[in-house]
Amino acid sequence: MKHIQVHLKTPQQRVRATERGELMEHFCERLNAQRLRDNYPPISMAHMGKILEGIPTKDLYYLKRVCGDSKNFSKKFWWELKPRDIEEPKR
Repeated sequence: MKHIQVHLKTPQQRVRATERGELMEHFCERLNAQRLRDNYPPISMAHMGKILEGIPTKDLYYLKRVCGDSKNFSKKFWWELKPRDIEEPKR
């Protein structure tokens, strides 16, 4: 007689990978590479989540493309998140 554990299937672990999580990992990897080179502490996934919490996923794809096309990924990333105010001409 075999033990009951032999007949039970092992439960599969839940995969929590999402599109948004993959984009956040991409941004963390690219930003942290430059931050470590410049002696800044790395950005954690939790911090990146807080930074990107108000941005829809479709806009993150745009951000990824724009930052990837620029010469300096980190500089463009921070510029796109908080562009400086441009004054409108007075009438």
